[in-house]
Amino acid sequence: MNKIYPSAAAALAGIVHDGQLLAVGGFGLCGIPEALIEALKDSGAKGLTVISNNAGVDGFGLGKLLETRQIKKMISSYVGENKEFERQYLAGELELEFTPQGTLAERLRAGGAGIPAFYTRTGVGTLVAEGKETREFDGHVYVMERALLPDVALVKAWKADKSGNLVFRRTARNFNPAVAMAGRISVVEVEEIVETGTFDPDAVHLPGIYAHRLVLNATPEKRIEKRTITEKSTETKGA
Repeated sequence: MNKIYPSAAAALAGIVHDGQLLAVGGFGLCGIPEALIEALKDSGAKGLTVISNNAGVDGFGLGKLLETRQIKKMISSYVGENKEFERQYLAGELELEFTPQGTLAERLRAGGAGIPAFYTRTGVGTLVAEGKETREFDGHVYVMERALLPDVALVKAWKADKSGNLVFRRTARNFNPAVAMAGRISVVEVEEIVETGTFDPDAVHLPGIYAHRLVLNATPEKRIEKRTITEKSTETKGA
């Protein structure tokens, strides 16, 4: 079975539609599937619910899909670096299901493992728990969280072999394996594709059963997030 597609657009053709639930790997701008996000924008699919730790930044990553109003709802942990996200949310134009980061990772992992729901103490007594089932175990209250099963998962890995076995690079691994495992169809963007059998089996981070489509992006932009807290003065102060 050939899993390799000639472009990101070809890899998404026929599987991306309006109103879908999608999951996108990455943490901030680290390990995001840049080419697949651009292809998703170009597809014109709208009314999307997107699971991702955050929503990129203005003009890059998932921020591009916010600008084109293709995202209806975000299921996220951190949303503080995107002014357009803030504007749409405060204006009532964007829905948000705010999820603690560890809970978000576990909801994706549970989806990939076939576990429909689990209990956690995280969020008990806060807005996170509103409307959710709670239960007491050993004298402590737990909130039930449902697993996430996205229709399509967009994933970034470092290398793949032709069977879809994946290797991630350092912190760019982040949410990507859990996103790939949870997706009903997982599309993986990689920087290098090698022959099956090249990897030592012990070096494989995620087996090819979780990667349904592969696309090569050998030269991703890999932006680095920088934040200036205090501007340095160029004046020399006297003694």
